[in-house]
Amino acid sequence: PFLTLPALHHRLLLWTCPAECDYTCQHVVTDRRVSRDPPMINPVVQFHGKWPFRRLLGMQEPFSVLFSFLNFAAHWHGMSRIQESIPAWHSLRQYYMVFGYIGLVSWSFSMIFHMRDFPLTEKLDYWGAGANVLYGLYLAVIRIFRLDLENTQYRPTLRRFWTAICLVLYTLHVGYLSFWSWNYTYNMAANVVVGIIQNLMWTGFSIFRYQKYLKSWTAWPGMIVAWIILAMSLELLDFPPWNGLIDAHSLWHLGTVIPTAWWYS
Repeated sequence: PFLTLPALHHRLLLWTCPAECDYTCQHVVTDRRVSRDPPMINPVVQFHGKWPFRRLLGMQEPFSVLFSFLNFAAHWHGMSRIQESIPAWHSLRQYYMVFGYIGLVSWSFSMIFHMRDFPLTEKLDYWGAGANVLYGLYLAVIRIFRLDLENTQYRPTLRRFWTAICLVLYTLHVGYLSFWSWNYTYNMAANVVVGIIQNLMWTGFSIFRYQKYLKSWTAWPGMIVAWIILAMSLELLDFPPWNGLIDAHSLWHLGTVIPTAWWYS
């Protein structure tokens, strides 16, 4: 038989003939298992540790790409709101802007990874997600304890010390994954622990502020992290993708769009 090259838009996303064959065979096997009579208990199985998604325009996981883009857009819009509403002299403005830039980079890497799963794109996605989570903790400490202020002698020293700690932790994290062991369990555990710490901090901060001021907006940080925790719990489901398109991971990405936009308000 004649060799058929992948379509141009597939080749632009680096779909090679072996990759095309792998993709086609996965869905041939999956379709046969799904259509089997009598039906199988678990007709859809994973290949290479991933569910068999139906690609769209060459993208391996199109809805994860779409929902990652919505998060990217939420950060982009939020940063424009910061520039419009917070004056340049405000000491927290720069920290909020860095939060936005890291969010843009993180969700860009997420889009790239879900378009095409390669070792490099996977590493970029994990490194970006790790930076996003760790900076969230860094920002929580800066904001809650107002280390951004210069009105006391100890605050600038503590700020520099906290900044150095976070930079060292992130460097060690990336170095361990890159040069020692690409350990999925460790990476997940590290992100969960850092996420839990900052979520507890924001929740406690919200409770304290609400009791003090009795204003609904003071409870927003705690409500936002509660929403994110609920959305993150979708990751525990890990079901086969509906119609080969939407799985628990993509829904987790969708679930973070609204709290991200809410955060900037």
